[in-house]
Amino acid sequence: MTDLYFQMGIALAIVVGLIALLGVAMKKKQDKDGLMKMLGYQSLGPKKGIAAVRIGREVLLVGVTATDLKLLKSLDESQEEQGEPRPAQAAAEKATVADISAKLKRLKAMKDMLYAVK
Repeated sequence: MTDLYFQMGIALAIVVGLIALLGVAMKKKQDKDGLMKMLGYQSLGPKKGIAAVRIGREVLLVGVTATDLKLLKSLDESQEEQGEPRPAQAAAEKATVADISAKLKRLKAMKDMLYAVK
């Protein structure tokens, strides 16, 4: 009887090991061949948020809800590859990032107020 339990335990360990190896192999394959890469995600509530996604050389800022996706901003990486951006262009990009950051802080404050009222 003990021999049967031992064989069953070994078979279970082999199956679990094969599943783990298959998961690792799939993860490595997905990382190499992936066209899209998730750079970051900021939750703004249940099933709502903002995601930064890299597709090729382009970085997309996307608003995500349970039923919809909306493109908020599209940034091209070619400027980074060409070298330093022009000072006026760099200042404009910093202002855009600061504007988005301020909007996110306001949205978080509104979310906190809504949850505090409940």
